[in-house]
Order: sequence, then structure tokens, then C-alpha cells
Amino acid sequence: MTMTAFLKRLATGVAATAIALGASFGTAQAQQASKVDEIRDRGVLRIAGILNEDPYFSKDPRTGEWRGFVVEMGNDMAAELGVTLEVVESSWANSILDVQSNKVDLAFALTALPKRALSVEFSAPTYYNSFVIISPNAELKGKTWAELNDPAVTIAVDMGSSQDQITKAYLARANILRFKTRDEAVLAVTTGKADAIINTVFNGMVMTKKNAQIGAVYVPTPILSSPSVIGMSHETDDVFRGFVSAWADYNRRVGNNQTWILKGLEPFDITIDDLPEGFDING
Repeated sequence: MTMTAFLKRLATGVAATAIALGASFGTAQAQQASKVDEIRDRGVLRIAGILNEDPYFSKDPRTGEWRGFVVEMGNDMAAELGVTLEVVESSWANSILDVQSNKVDLAFALTALPKRALSVEFSAPTYYNSFVIISPNAELKGKTWAELNDPAVTIAVDMGSSQDQITKAYLARANILRFKTRDEAVLAVTTGKADAIINTVFNGMVMTKKNAQIGAVYVPTPILSSPSVIGMSHETDDVFRGFVSAWADYNRRVGNNQTWILKGLEPFDITIDDLPEGFDING
């Protein structure tokens, strides 16, 4: 082989290697592209929003504007990413499906049920919520879950919800009335068909302000304090996963999440002093 032929073959080999390395590098870059980059390129962070779900979400039917403490949280996270917030109308049940189908980037205010972890990735807790009973019957104040687990006690609950899971776990012997909607469960209590409804603290506080007939919020013992988390796709990358959890952890620790929650309760004249005895936003 002549020197010229050798040099040509060497050059061809080097070029081929460079192309292969370039392709590999490009593939690696594509694999390393973060959800953060996708959101920034889009210019919008999309979160699931639930209609008529004060103090979490509420949409003004005239202006289309959203308010609520989750919206406050979403706006802050969007600002950290340098984008704007888009609230996509959804429901509690569909919000997880919307994350899985990439219709939204995140679903806030999820109760961290183990079964849900099979469908979405959970962030660090944003705050803690507690399961409570709301009842016009003052005799139920101070009751334990064990004492409520009695056939003589009738509990209303919205079917398939997190609070329905609580009835199955703690109130298997109680008389449980399951309804398709929360409004139907509330009606059962106000008309005397049920002694109490189960829900979470923030929903319960707003319920009592909207409808005094439903009674007061009581926190049975032991206190069932559950982390409220943000749901994201299992397919998301470590960069975005780490960012969301760091955001949740930081804002919980410095008190921003509590501030936003209390702001969401302000329209109902609920202050931190009104929250029921035994409840702690920070767990």
C-alpha cells in the first residue's frame, strides 16, 4: 500500500469515527434533555386545576382567571423556571391521567396514597393535611377513629376519594353511605341522614363557612396526618424531579406554603387560629 493510499484510508477512518462520535454525542444530549428545557422552550408550566375546589382552586366564570393557594404555588414555581403558569381544567381523578398523558406537567395537592404512586411520581411534601369529620353533632368532638368505627355511627363520603379509602381502613364497622359527589354527601349530613362527612381539614373548614348546617370540623385521634404532594410523570428526568422536590421542601420549611394556604382561606374569613385543635400544616 502506498503512503498516499494509507493516508486516504486513515483520513476516511478518522472521519467515520468523528461522525459516529458526533452522532453518539447528539444522542446523549437528546437523552439528557430535561423536562425543564421542554417547559422553558414552551414558555409555560401546565398544572391541573379543579373547578369549585376552594381553597385549592377556583375559576372565575366571567374572567376565566384562577385563584386559590395551589395557583399561588404554581405561579411561584413557574417564576422560578422563568415561565408563566397555565392552569388546565381537570378533576381530582383525571389530574393523574393528565400527568400520564402529558396534558399537564404537574398535579398539585395529591394525597400520597401508595396506590397512586404506581401511576405518578411523588414530590417531597408541600404541606401536611389531616383527615377529619365534619358534623353538626358536638358529641362527636374528641372521638377516636376506633370509637367512630361503630355500626351506630353513619358516615357520608364521596365514593372513590382519598377519604373513602380512610373509611375502608379505619371505619369498616361503621355505617358508611357512599355518594357519587361530595355535594350529595354534604346533603346527607345536613338532612340528618348521616352523622358526619369525612374530608380533609381545608375542605372541611370551607364547607362549614359555606354551609353552617353541616356543623364543625373535628380531628379524631390518632391524627391521620397525610403529606400533600405534587404528582409528575414516572418518565420525568432527575433534573426536573429534583427541582420539584427541592421547591416543595424549601417552601414548606421556610413557611411560604403555609402563607399561601392561609391566603387561600382568607376569602372565607378563616385564619390560622380557626384551624381545628390538633392540626399542624407542617405535620
